[in-house]
Amino acid sequence: MKALQLTAYGDPKNVIKLVEQPEYGALAADEWIIDMEAAPVSPTDQYIIAGIYGELPPLPHGLGCEGVGRVSAVGSSVTHVKVGDRVIAPMLQNTTWSTRIKTKETWQRALPEGDLCQMAQVGMNPITAFLILTEFKTLKAGDWVISTAANSAVGRSVIPIAKSRGMKTVNIVRSPDLIDEMKRIGGDVVLTDGPDLVKQIKEATGGANIQLALDGVGGALTQQLVDAVGLYGTVVLWSRMGGVDPTIATIPVLFTGKSLHGFWIVNWLKVPGNRERLTAAFEEIAPLVASGKVVIPVAGEFELDQYVDAIALASKYNGKAILYPNGRR
Repeated sequence: MKALQLTAYGDPKNVIKLVEQPEYGALAADEWIIDMEAAPVSPTDQYIIAGIYGELPPLPHGLGCEGVGRVSAVGSSVTHVKVGDRVIAPMLQNTTWSTRIKTKETWQRALPEGDLCQMAQVGMNPITAFLILTEFKTLKAGDWVISTAANSAVGRSVIPIAKSRGMKTVNIVRSPDLIDEMKRIGGDVVLTDGPDLVKQIKEATGGANIQLALDGVGGALTQQLVDAVGLYGTVVLWSRMGGVDPTIATIPVLFTGKSLHGFWIVNWLKVPGNRERLTAAFEEIAPLVASGKVVIPVAGEFELDQYVDAIALASKYNGKAILYPNGRR
């Protein structure tokens, strides 16, 4: 079987090799095989290749942190999936850029049928959106949530997941050109980042007591989110796309009980019991993706041996490139 392997950190042209690997032998009772259908090139993959991610695998190592495939073989005790099911590949294990993977994960279930390129992306950005929406505050129908980087893959996922739960979203973008698009995909309020953002949010929501803000940008925007949430409100920092660290005024935080939390799914997955919780989470998220309510832009589609072109295109951040480890079908 074929796999892309990272041999060093640096330029993808020089550090990634397409290699032949031996086929898996007889399966243990709890093991099962996924024939990979589609695997995105995500920012996480690019950070790993460059050697700048929070955790780096020992080299040489496989690549690919998300994707989907069909179950092709199961061990004698495996009952949660069956041959022929389309399933999410194990997350963040750097193995999906290969024709076939073996796993013992027990949280997977059969996915609904849907667009292959979209279903391939269920396992990173939509689940991140779901977790930052649900892990830090218990919101109810009618509550507002603020989401920055609204046109990112996570931001685009926040909107329909929140809507499916009856929540309303204030979506922050950095260009007025994005406002109409964000409204078309369901954003209740879409605002452009600026110095009067807190005032705009208050006016647009009728002065609502907003308890949760999701920040993918950082910098000066984080302070504005702290100011925009209400007493004991929470800001969740899930990325730093602005490239600048936040500077937080501590006195307002001290006297209002507001909090700033970081979220990195790698650490969340390490908490005992959390992987088992993925089953219920994906049962809520996957139908939204399959039905087209969650849509993440796709920049292009590539065979496995076209990985250099795929990574180059993905680096432009105009959508994810999708690799087909077993060829297009």
